Amino acid sequence: MNPSMTRFDQRFFASAPASVGLARDFVDKTLLAWGLDALAEDVRLCVSELATNAVVHANTYGSFLVRLAIDGRYLHLEVHDDHPRRPEVRVLTHDVTSGRGLRLVAALSVGWGVDALHPSGKIVWSRFHIVPALQETPC
Repeated sequence: MNPSMTRFDQRFFASAPASVGLARDFVDKTLLAWGLDALAEDVRLCVSELATNAVVHANTYGSFLVRLAIDGRYLHLEVHDDHPRRPEVRVLTHDVTSGRGLRLVAALSVGWGVDALHPSGKIVWSRFHIVPALQETPC
């Protein structure tokens, strides 16, 4: 696949713990179909964290949306939910057992953020640099 091409795919998932695994599978299959399976491990972990946040902290209407898009040199991952509360990076101490998800997303992606959806809700997004395959050059 040519990374300069604009392409996207998206899927709705029920707001249930089992949907986090389904969202990971969606990411794996989509990236494989697009020839971007080299990004799958990092994107899979990020969608797992963002989808878990949507299920645990955000959804009141029963579903969330995962969207993958390629735009130029980047793969964009978005998780849409219906709750306006913005996620926050937590201060961690040695006894904290959760709250590391956004730190992982920040470490694995080249950027992340939150955009408001109107009339309510938000998009939590992250993006990943698409590294073009090295082209062989004659010696």
